[in-house]
Amino acid sequence: MPPPAPPTVLVPSERAVVLLSCVLSALGSGLLVATHALWPDLRSRARRLLLFLSLADLLSAVSYFYGVLRDFPGPSWDCVLQGALSTFANTSSFFWTVAIALYLYLSIVRTPRAPRAGRLLLAFHVVSWGVPLAITAAAVAMKKIGYDASDVSVGWCWIDLEAEDRVLWMLLTGKLWELLAYVTLPVLYLLIRKHINRAHQALSEYRPILSEAHRLQHHSSMADKKLVLIPLIFICLRIWSTVRFALTLCGSPAVRAPVLVVLHGIGNTFQGGANCIMFVLCTRAVRTRLFSLCCCRSPPPAESPAAPKASAASGTGDSGTRGDPCELPHT
Repeated sequence: MPPPAPPTVLVPSERAVVLLSCVLSALGSGLLVATHALWPDLRSRARRLLLFLSLADLLSAVSYFYGVLRDFPGPSWDCVLQGALSTFANTSSFFWTVAIALYLYLSIVRTPRAPRAGRLLLAFHVVSWGVPLAITAAAVAMKKIGYDASDVSVGWCWIDLEAEDRVLWMLLTGKLWELLAYVTLPVLYLLIRKHINRAHQALSEYRPILSEAHRLQHHSSMADKKLVLIPLIFICLRIWSTVRFALTLCGSPAVRAPVLVVLHGIGNTFQGGANCIMFVLCTRAVRTRLFSLCCCRSPPPAESPAAPKASAASGTGDSGTRGDPCELPHT
């Protein structure tokens, strides 16, 4: 294997952009947690999974912020601590992102054969917290986490580039799960979208009233857009770290290109902000309540805007008056 490339030097402007991304991501994750705490009627099972993803993204943003702010010049105890925290949080974020997609797939597409929600949630907790914790603990115990000269990061610590088996540990502490998510997320969301479209077409045959059909089509269209955007945004954010990882393995000097460094820094730190934009700012039910709260007005009556989509997915019933616990986190 070729020797590591020379250290990537972070200029102040690059550091400022990545620090801003960390702050926005932390604020976005915090806002998602706050909405979950403020409005119990919005606590569907899917949004509960989104809460755990937000907690992982919040820890990831905080640990990355410290790493970029510190810009470690060499090995140190806080370098190992920051690297361990970010490794755990980042890997857990991958698992929770896939867990949400898998939950929606089982709840919408495989409803009759889906496992019980409580048992499924327990399995998600064991895997999404337990596996990253075990991997991180093993990496720390074997002294694999340390100073990486920013070649595969943007100022924060990760896997020590002096370790002989560094590629194996880079895969185990993030890259393997990241690559699997690139494949798993698009497949699951495409299957969900295909199922919803089929159910909507079947349901529309029994909906001769134009206004009702138009309303169902609107909600289905909104759901389709989010089902496409979720994996697309994930890939667009994460692909830059994969590119720099490959360049590092090849010993290419292109790994230090300023554009790649900035995109990598934003992509790894902004996941919480992207989720906030998708499921708070671009979600009418939550956005309306936030605006009402900021304007000191009484919030509108509770409703579940995803109910028409959920009905379309099941192929039975009207739009309904209660939220489906298996819904996609609100369209």
